[in-house]
Amino acid sequence: MGKRVSQDLIRQVMAELGSRGGKRSLETMTPEERSARAKKASLAAAKKRTAKRLARERQAKRNKNAGA
Repeated sequence: MGKRVSQDLIRQVMAELGSRGGKRSLETMTPEERSARAKKASLAAAKKRTAKRLARERQAKRNKNAGA
């Protein structure tokens, strides 16, 4: 049987490989592709922020109604 590799080592190696891949993909993309990727990420972040805000507002409304 082979040796077991620690999870910390695996995480460290995967983080290194992931950062290389991201940098490399940016080097090979056209400006239009980079712009499209940035726009997609921005929209996803905005959607996530909106969902969090709406959840907070719903919770506040529930708390207000429960206290009344």
